[in-house]
Amino acid sequence: MELSKNKIKYFSSFAKKKTRDEEQLFVVEGNKLVSELLQSDFCTKCVVATPEWLAEHAVSCECYEVAHEDISKISLLQNPQDVWALACYKQSDSPIDTNGLVLALDGIQDPGNMGTIIRLADWFGIRHIVCSKGCVDVYNPKVVQATMGAIFRLSMHYVDLPQFLKTVSNTEIFAADMHGENIYTSELPQNAILVMGNEGNGISDAVSDCVDRTIHIPSFNTTGKTSESLNVAVATAILCSEFKRRTVE
Repeated sequence: MELSKNKIKYFSSFAKKKTRDEEQLFVVEGNKLVSELLQSDFCTKCVVATPEWLAEHAVSCECYEVAHEDISKISLLQNPQDVWALACYKQSDSPIDTNGLVLALDGIQDPGNMGTIIRLADWFGIRHIVCSKGCVDVYNPKVVQATMGAIFRLSMHYVDLPQFLKTVSNTEIFAADMHGENIYTSELPQNAILVMGNEGNGISDAVSDCVDRTIHIPSFNTTGKTSESLNVAVATAILCSEFKRRTVE
């Protein structure tokens, strides 16, 4: 099928959260990401692709065979690739398994940080990420792009975060905080919830009240001149690595 002007307008509207929420669909684009989508248990609504891409992939959904320049008309990338797709939202109705390490995100706003954290969670074998309702939309195209396909392998939950943390039993809740225990010398359990806070404001008071222990990453800079803090995604990587390292020693 060819892309009409109305279809181009319709597909382009998915850059907006309002359209995504109304249609319960989100954009996935790029050769690697769409291939990951097709191999996942997410439902693919439609695919817009070049003849060359379609010749190498089996697609069972609604399909538009177009020239590369037509993909450019609906793409959100600076350098569009050979395929663009719409995928259905996936509802995470299953209970949140608090065995192992669980990430809880409190007000993460930057799409790049959110996408990177999802990718990190996948790397460290974390299956559940619990987000406060103030976090950036996980289906924001920039978030999806930054996950590099990890979004299709994790369960994302948007909840009233303080309320959720109050229901947790038999699992310690940790939070990253500049005044917390030294992560490298602390006793860390195998089962834990790690809370990471907003890029500028940290963890909210309501969430802080639910935390059992705070931890921090010490600076090894001896000059006295150093950054005030680490980027939240970088800090998440270091903390997750330390928690996981203890389980394999």
